Amino acid sequence: MPSHHQHRGLIWLVAAAFFMQALDSTIVNTAVPAMAEALDVTPLGMRIALTSYVLTLAIFIPASPWVCDRFGTRRVFAVAIGVFTVGSLLCGMSQTLPQLVAARVLQGLGGAALMPVGRYVLVRSIDKRDFVRSMSTVATVGLLGSVLGPLLGGILAQYTSWRLIFLINVPVGLIGMWMNRREMPDYRLDDPHRFDLVGFLLFAAASAMLLTASEVASGGGGKWLNIAISGVLALVFGSIYVWHSRRTDHPVADLNLLRVRSVWVALAGNLFTRLGVSGMFLLLVLFLQVGCGWSPTMAGLMMVPQALGSIAAKWVINRLLVSMGYRRFLLTNTLIVAVLLCSFGLLGRGSPMWLIALMVFTYGGFMGLQYTAMNTLIYNDLDVKYASMASSMASTAQYLSMSFGIALASLLMEALLQGHAHEDYVVSFRWTVVLLGIVTATASWVFSRLSRDHPKRARA
Repeated sequence: MPSHHQHRGLIWLVAAAFFMQALDSTIVNTAVPAMAEALDVTPLGMRIALTSYVLTLAIFIPASPWVCDRFGTRRVFAVAIGVFTVGSLLCGMSQTLPQLVAARVLQGLGGAALMPVGRYVLVRSIDKRDFVRSMSTVATVGLLGSVLGPLLGGILAQYTSWRLIFLINVPVGLIGMWMNRREMPDYRLDDPHRFDLVGFLLFAAASAMLLTASEVASGGGGKWLNIAISGVLALVFGSIYVWHSRRTDHPVADLNLLRVRSVWVALAGNLFTRLGVSGMFLLLVLFLQVGCGWSPTMAGLMMVPQALGSIAAKWVINRLLVSMGYRRFLLTNTLIVAVLLCSFGLLGRGSPMWLIALMVFTYGGFMGLQYTAMNTLIYNDLDVKYASMASSMASTAQYLSMSFGIALASLLMEALLQGHAHEDYVVSFRWTVVLLGIVTATASWVFSRLSRDHPKRARA
């Protein structure tokens, strides 16, 4: 029996965890006005409740490999789901903004282990020939959470209560903990190495400063001094970490893995791709709601075709990678994504709904192919003993690049906005997506750095 059939329950457990995390990362956005009113703060003041979660994820993800080696994947995954569920419950019960921020940090502590541990367990359990198919299923379910989140958040906030946005995670978390006892294997080391606390603090500080710089930049207001200070501190902490990692046997993020070409290409390509595409959802919602005058529910509904396109794409990704290999596929698909991103610049206030839905569906399909290929490339040439570290590095890079992408999209649209009329938002949207398409196209050059014989070795 193929390994993806033997571990079907495990695949769906990891997929459910990814869905819960992705849903929680996006569902809050459309409910910010209702939450701000309930907590007696301004909508802009709610930004810290959004960024605190992502900051916690990026900071604590690098510690997940050692925690798995020390305590075992089954126990760590169960605790992660439990902490995330308790954090969700406290978010739904929060009466003030500080309480909500503290609960979001607790959510991030649990969520920091969900993605890297899930990927690591799949790498250990699934054969290489079935790994892409399994990760495609997991990625598709996670994408569903990202796409359905804004729509569900708007509906719950409009027709029920914003608190249900967090409370719906509670029954899902309880089911996940039950499935964890049945399906999750227990991988650990008999004699784990000592935890690199100094490296963890340096890496966490550098990540936090980078994310702080991007969040301040995306918030506008011309706070260039704060951005510069955060950027310089990130560079200092990062440089010290590089120096430290070369002098320790077991660094929290092993930069020696970057000597494997497929690893650094996967991380760098992921960064440049997400720089261009991560802000697309925000831009499209602003274009539809502010530029075209659509209702929040209709604008959120227009995100559903993207998930449908990704679902349709998962049936062909395995065959495409087998026939084309990673290098040729990513080189070609990245350019297609860049062209599709630029094509959104042709839309206007009078564009028919069916055309926008068709474009979003097509874009979602090729992005689904892109995400699955990028997320599996990093493991293609690595020994299984490095899977945990690679998973941690991939997850951290993903959240950092997503934050940078949203910040870049916000900065570009704000810089190109000439006024606050509906047509001004349409024009700004058009030029912004064209510029982001150019940024995305640069990722194809990164993927071209894969060796030319890499397609022969790629086993999808």
